[in-house]
Amino acid sequence: MEPLVDSYGRRIKSMRISITDKCNFRCTYCMPAEGLPWLKKAEILSYEEIVRISRVAVNMGIEQIRLTGGEPLVRRDVPDLIRQLHTLEGLRSLSLTTNGVLLKQQAQALAEAGLTRINVSLDSLVREKFAQLTRRDQIERVLEGLEEIKKYPSIHPIKINAVAMRDFTEEEVLDFVRFARDNAFVVRWIEFMPLDADQIWRKEDILTGAEIKAIIEAAYGPLVQIKGDPSETARRYTFSDGVGEIGFINPVSEPFCSSCDRIRLTADGQLRTCLFATEETDLRSVVRSDASDAQLADVIRQAVWHKELKHYIGDKRFKRASRTMSRIGG
Repeated sequence: MEPLVDSYGRRIKSMRISITDKCNFRCTYCMPAEGLPWLKKAEILSYEEIVRISRVAVNMGIEQIRLTGGEPLVRRDVPDLIRQLHTLEGLRSLSLTTNGVLLKQQAQALAEAGLTRINVSLDSLVREKFAQLTRRDQIERVLEGLEEIKKYPSIHPIKINAVAMRDFTEEEVLDFVRFARDNAFVVRWIEFMPLDADQIWRKEDILTGAEIKAIIEAAYGPLVQIKGDPSETARRYTFSDGVGEIGFINPVSEPFCSSCDRIRLTADGQLRTCLFATEETDLRSVVRSDASDAQLADVIRQAVWHKELKHYIGDKRFKRASRTMSRIGG
């Protein structure tokens, strides 16, 4: 089957699949304190439907699948889904993004099912700040989950994602560096993006990757860049002593749209070709009809062909995404 490419010649190799819009946190940059109206069960793709869409997508050249939410581990039987996806021929990477609260209980099952990589969202190592941001006093459970997942070397690397916000993140940068180096984690700072339900985002609140890098280099000396796939979202670095890896995801200050190879599937089966898309393609109705896999592939191919050139954050042409982050999938 012909590989997936858009009208700008970008080959699409990565798909992020949200399996639920529900979350057990209420992070201030993502969701209101009272939460959001959840999707009804009938609106959410079944595991069977997710596997079918994934199989077709992998046959079209998708090499990486990442399961997201909401918080994916609040949905029942996630290891069963991973086990089915793991068998897809041609899939090179199967990963999960989680807030880590339920990770301790599920780590072994995830590893045995075939999960290969994991990202844990952790924006502060300070209990009070963590509780302030997530509106949940659960940092100990997250840290216990990280400690547990370390026991399963088949899941590698273990990445920590921290949203970088001015006047919040700076004082903990070096603590995160030490935490990552001591535990062989990869910490990555992600610039604050306008995807919050309360629409409190301001450009002034962005702490750029360059600023964080300067803080680290003032303490550790020049960082050494790690060359990777041009489509990677993170700029990756190691230290002069070769111990540890850190990364910076800078979608606002240094957009990487020109090499974007990602599409997203929402929990209710809508295909999004950009995180900040204002339009979606309904795959749920296709898989719930009598359409063949070939017809499903045609719908996906047409959607990808019209993938947006860029997100325009900071430009007068910028429009907020049609959904908030928890409803899109991280």
